[in-house]
Amino acid sequence: MWVALDFGYWLSLIMAVPAAGFLVRLFMIQHDCSHGSFFRSRAINDWLGRVIGALTLTPYDAWRRAHAIHHASSGNLDRRGIGDITTLTVREYLALPRWRRVGYRLYRNPIVMFGVGPAYLFVVRHRLPIDLLRMGWRIWLSTMATNAAVALIVVTMMWFVGVRPFLLVHVPITLLAASVGVWLFYVQHQFEHTFWEGAPAWHLHEAALHGSSHYDLPGILRWFTANIGVHHVHHLCSRIPFYRLQRVLRDHPELRAVGRLTLLQSLGCVRRVLWDEKSRRLVSFRELRRSVVQSR
Repeated sequence: MWVALDFGYWLSLIMAVPAAGFLVRLFMIQHDCSHGSFFRSRAINDWLGRVIGALTLTPYDAWRRAHAIHHASSGNLDRRGIGDITTLTVREYLALPRWRRVGYRLYRNPIVMFGVGPAYLFVVRHRLPIDLLRMGWRIWLSTMATNAAVALIVVTMMWFVGVRPFLLVHVPITLLAASVGVWLFYVQHQFEHTFWEGAPAWHLHEAALHGSSHYDLPGILRWFTANIGVHHVHHLCSRIPFYRLQRVLRDHPELRAVGRLTLLQSLGCVRRVLWDEKSRRLVSFRELRRSVVQSR
């Protein structure tokens, strides 16, 4: 991409697409390391995850803690807030003052959710995950070590190729990979017939199987995303490494249809923004407005 700058920036931007794909795949390997599933050794998993974190701009130990909480509380209405995309129920949204409704709408806007949001998450928020730092010195140390490694890589690369070429090459890769990563996480749980329940009705097995989608992607996209689309199986047993998830589907074909989303169907998930406890599905703002008008 750096060499391609001499032939035209358009060529470099085209190459940013597969480069971002490789960065997404690295993040998914880091993700498996956080579950202790990529290698047999926990220590090797953790150290590889920390090294990859310097490339994905993700402090490994902090992210691992947040992601573990996500797995332990996914779909639980009483334990929202860490490692999740904020999701309000219809009742909660209607009870908000007007200015907070506007804020939630902005947060759920696709431009913010998949554009501004990912850039803020990976470039800014991961530099100091304040909500997790209270969990211990290891989280703080991991974050600062990752920041130092990122700074060292950036300064070294800028010294070799220059500030402008570095930014022209790496900013598109980082932003595109961040947006793809957030999109994948979004469709894995934000689909129409997902699972949300409060205590004591919430059950881990039920939330894992029916609150996570089977994002059935074409083969090349499955490779770049390291089979993360087989997310219901991953939540059922997070110790299964990504390179075994397709085998699980072959051995247990009854799991293929559970929560299945195609690439085209997933585009409709963007509108699903509120959990309707009556119909037990995610609804759009338009559906909410229609139901409010009908109830008058």
